Amino acid sequence: MIDERLKIMVKQQLKQRGIVDERVLSAMSKVERHLFVNKSDIDVAYDDRPLVIGCGQTISQPLMVAIMTETLALEGNEKILEIGTGSGYQTAILAELGKEVYTIERISSLQNDAKNVLKKLNYNNIFFKVCDGTIGWDEKAPFNRIIVTAAAPEIPLRLFNQLTIGGMMAVPVGSRYSQELKLVIKTENGEMKVENRSRCIFVPLIGEEGWSK
Repeated sequence: MIDERLKIMVKQQLKQRGIVDERVLSAMSKVERHLFVNKSDIDVAYDDRPLVIGCGQTISQPLMVAIMTETLALEGNEKILEIGTGSGYQTAILAELGKEVYTIERISSLQNDAKNVLKKLNYNNIFFKVCDGTIGWDEKAPFNRIIVTAAAPEIPLRLFNQLTIGGMMAVPVGSRYSQELKLVIKTENGEMKVENRSRCIFVPLIGEEGWSK
């Protein structure tokens, strides 16, 4: 039953709504979303909507996970920084598609829960840290890709500075209640190129270069 719901999710919510990257579709066909939601939400784990996971945080709508992942144009050899571990669902998708994933979460209980699930699934290419995600992970920089899974008021410059030349960052930017998903590219001369990709709504990015609590 779960397997059938996963197939329907990928076909109806992703393929039929414009996701074309076969690697992204394959990863999202493999990672079982119900493993990352609260037990009370298992029956709706594959619905077309975000779900509350606790501590005021959410697991994103499957389509938005796919859009953000596709935006990163992952080929398999990337070192990725994820800001906002949350449930660990997006983390697992990234681990399927990149070489290494460095994931930061400011709420330790959320990351501990996510870490337990991801370890049970035998992901060995994920590295965890609890801190203010807006300042990134300097000692592990630079990164080929950065994904920010919460809404920033502006593009976080400290994260941009941790990108490699040619690196890309996907980040929702806007107000607390409405944002635009932006693709930020670090050009050959180190400058910032920004493309708008999709309207979205994420929980606020809390931290030094985000929103205050």
